[in-house]
Amino acid sequence: MAVFEISMFSRSLGHITHITAIVPTELRRFPGGPEPTPAKNLRSLILLHGYSGIDTDWIRGSSIAELAQMHNIAVFMPDGGNSFYLNDEIRGELYEDLVCKELPEFIRNTFPVSSALEDTYIGGFSMGGYGALHSALKHPDVFSACIALSSAMLVDSLEKMTPDMKNPIARYSYYTHIFGDLSKVRGSDMDPKALAKSVIDGKGNKPALYIACGSEDMGVAGNRDYSAYLDSIGYEHIYKESPGVHNWLFWDEYIKKATDWLDTLKG
Repeated sequence: MAVFEISMFSRSLGHITHITAIVPTELRRFPGGPEPTPAKNLRSLILLHGYSGIDTDWIRGSSIAELAQMHNIAVFMPDGGNSFYLNDEIRGELYEDLVCKELPEFIRNTFPVSSALEDTYIGGFSMGGYGALHSALKHPDVFSACIALSSAMLVDSLEKMTPDMKNPIARYSYYTHIFGDLSKVRGSDMDPKALAKSVIDGKGNKPALYIACGSEDMGVAGNRDYSAYLDSIGYEHIYKESPGVHNWLFWDEYIKKATDWLDTLKG
């Protein structure tokens, strides 16, 4: 296994950005793991961090390096700032384009990964869980599966925010900068519910979804609601909930379960 610390100029962002990558170099079969694929056909997983995080969070907080080797999956972790992985047209930092266009192209041109849709996944926790759902459902031709852990499901609360709001995470001005007019987010292409409905109504790929949240997590109500909504529109998915809060103990437990799940998608 090799760990890469990458600095690259991003066309999408207009500046240097950082990516941490984990690439299996010795393809072996671990007990209970999948059969190794040819060296030039590794599956790839883009893994997104949460609010206030950086590209190294996953490798420091979880066992993702070991899991990448066990499951023969190359993992790529970009630095997403506090962008919610959306395009920021005001600042010219197009994080959606980075994750869904530029990064997959860079990965395939640089590392021995498969270019097949069925071998290309995305995941994340908290802000990154939202980003993973948004990316997979808005770009179902890019990602075949999505892992969303303790996702920040904010759409319903955004329209209730006011300029005098006191939020321990961020100010009202931050949310309006990221999402624009907060009264117009619901039903837009920033709304994971609207995106899921468009996928169901379409004729293209329907990304497989693995969603999990701790039962004591501050965002559990939003995750339960989203799972119920997916049920209501007939979008088959996995939803897991067990004791846990918004921390690495929960995310590490479920990234292990979710990478096991990815192996079941190989057919």
